[in-house]
Amino acid sequence: MPQAVSVSSPAAAPSSRALAPDLARGWMLLLIAVANVSAFLWGHEVPSYTVHPVDGSVLDRALGALTILFVDARVYPMFAFLFGYGMVQFARAREARGVPPLAVRRMFWRRHWWLLAFGFVHAALLFAGDILGAYGLTGLALTAALFWRSDRVLKFAVWAMFGLIVFGALSMLGLALLISALLPPESQALMLGTGFGSTADLLNGVENYGWAMLARVGMWLVSTPATVLSLVVPLCVLLGWLAGRHRWLEVSGSRIGLGAVAFWGIVVSLLGAAPIALVYLDLLPGLESIAWAVALLGQIAGAAGGVAYAALFGMLGMRLQGRAGPVSRSVAAVGKRSLSSYLLQSVVFAPLLAAWGFGLGAQIGTAAAFGIALAAWLISLLLAMLLERRDARGPAEVLLRRLTYARLDTAPTPAAPPAVPAAPAATQKLRLPS
Repeated sequence: MPQAVSVSSPAAAPSSRALAPDLARGWMLLLIAVANVSAFLWGHEVPSYTVHPVDGSVLDRALGALTILFVDARVYPMFAFLFGYGMVQFARAREARGVPPLAVRRMFWRRHWWLLAFGFVHAALLFAGDILGAYGLTGLALTAALFWRSDRVLKFAVWAMFGLIVFGALSMLGLALLISALLPPESQALMLGTGFGSTADLLNGVENYGWAMLARVGMWLVSTPATVLSLVVPLCVLLGWLAGRHRWLEVSGSRIGLGAVAFWGIVVSLLGAAPIALVYLDLLPGLESIAWAVALLGQIAGAAGGVAYAALFGMLGMRLQGRAGPVSRSVAAVGKRSLSSYLLQSVVFAPLLAAWGFGLGAQIGTAAAFGIALAAWLISLLLAMLLERRDARGPAEVLLRRLTYARLDTAPTPAAPPAVPAAPAATQKLRLPS
């Protein structure tokens, strides 16, 4: 028997493109710029549990602590949540146009392979901290198995992943406590890599571009599957699917309120990040030996913060839907071109800050780096506004679309269109062969 599951919401479909997801992506890209730019600050004293230098001014240290509290470990889970949400929006749009389910599956398959390729090229040329590869790999692993399954199956998968994540983090914390209790400080430092330089030194402190490229590729080949296997990104993608099916960021009246998710998610994420921020400020020196394990718990709490931020921007988008001002429209324009805007940040950061470029990463602190991050985001804002006026996609979106959808994204043309109204959105279904 064929399976059938609808990607349409029981609620009525919005008559125009929803503002909230694009607005969330646009603001998220500012947070990503702030989070990523510190990875280019080579030649500084950086603890093993964070990417923020500790040898800067009081302002630099304060900004680093605030980033740990409100940005780190939140932006990529938020991006993953919106990535999953966007997949449902994409499938629903094709469903409404009559594109066959098999064609949609092929689009997803090709899109995720190409995202993986985009991520590899991005890492090889500019930034080893690329996240596109992890999203592409997650899409390949999850979509065929779960995308058209029922909500009940998705919820079971969410709880199973959450349990595994918590178990893994607690196990690592126990291991860290054991190491701290049994080994002398010198051996602990050797195991944790203390004294071998920071990741920024390894990846962006190399003057020869070829050697730096090899280091970036090696890091990407390890970190991409590790990010997927940590299950935080797949978990957030599944949550995005569930939210997208019920248009959580598009229509009001959801059983799970945006306000409650925003409040409690931010509270949980702050509680999880607070110990690391205090260690970073030298206010909890007793935890420094196990800070790397405590940071893992902060990563889990950060996922709650990422979903909370999506809910917060969802509330703002719903309030502004149909009456957004120039600022909101500009930020949403960035969100519509999130792939191009994300890659543009590396085009700005890498040549300017890496040792093989102008090498400014060794000469500036966190405050100046955040200024560069803001400038890069404002450049993407300006370019997105210009493209929006021309009703044009971003260059990366155009390329990805041509590579993945050009021959598949076409709806069949009926010989004789029926003279009856279309079925409501709630009754449309994507049918998969058994």
